[in-house]
Amino acid sequence: MRSFLEWLGQTPWSIALLESFWVWPLVESTHVLALGLFAGTAWMMDLRLLGLSFRAVPVSEFRNRMLPWTRGGFAVMAVTGFLLLYSNPVRYYHNIFFRVKVILLVVAAVNVWWFHARTYRRVAEWDRDPRPPQAVRVAGAVSLLVWALVVVTGRFIAYNWFDCDIQPQPDFVNWASGCVLQAE
Repeated sequence: MRSFLEWLGQTPWSIALLESFWVWPLVESTHVLALGLFAGTAWMMDLRLLGLSFRAVPVSEFRNRMLPWTRGGFAVMAVTGFLLLYSNPVRYYHNIFFRVKVILLVVAAVNVWWFHARTYRRVAEWDRDPRPPQAVRVAGAVSLLVWALVVVTGRFIAYNWFDCDIQPQPDFVNWASGCVLQAE
């Protein structure tokens, strides 16, 4: 995996993206703005699922209004996120916060899938309830928490506190980051 990422990071497009005076900051800024759109609309939906806000609006109606914006924000966020990864793949691969973020993204994806494939199927039964059933509230709470942690870990990626080239690091950090240390 590392050899592939090293090759990827040495491609002309990757180098150009990372070293660009305008493109890299534009991609990063677009990523943050798309994150704001995505997280804002997702959190509004989560608050409705928890029964904490927009209680007079049926969940299905609220979902239909928010989902196109949420999907659009996610699409732009995903494309720009892949471009950021492409700009410096080895550093991201070994970044402990990036690794935690990827795990959280998998948890978020499972939660979204579970909600839409299972829980939302019976929306007609609880659509107008100011306080939805427990399974719905759990899905909203998990979503709210996981996406908040994705934002926090994503922000921490920028810091090099635990980069492999900064040693010594605790053994756990080296293991979790996948650092390959040279014997002295």
